[in-house]
Amino acid sequence: MSEQHLSDKAISILVFAAYHSLSSGEMVGEIVLDDGHGHKADSDGLAELEAEGLIETHGARGRLTDAGSEELQIVIDAIRASQT
Repeated sequence: MSEQHLSDKAISILVFAAYHSLSSGEMVGEIVLDDGHGHKADSDGLAELEAEGLIETHGARGRLTDAGSEELQIVIDAIRASQT
């Protein structure tokens, strides 16, 4: 990742966004943080992403900031680079 050292809980939220980006073929800008059916972003990871300025939350949804979108792209690039 970049110079930031994010916890696994914070990274898991970005990985979830990466999954949706890769499966849809479109860059994700918003993340569902609580779908109301038991799938919920980790609160500690979310707080960390907010503190780092990577996401802005609005109720059950979060919007990646420009820095968050850049970090998401780093995650996606790392996933792609893992292919041998």
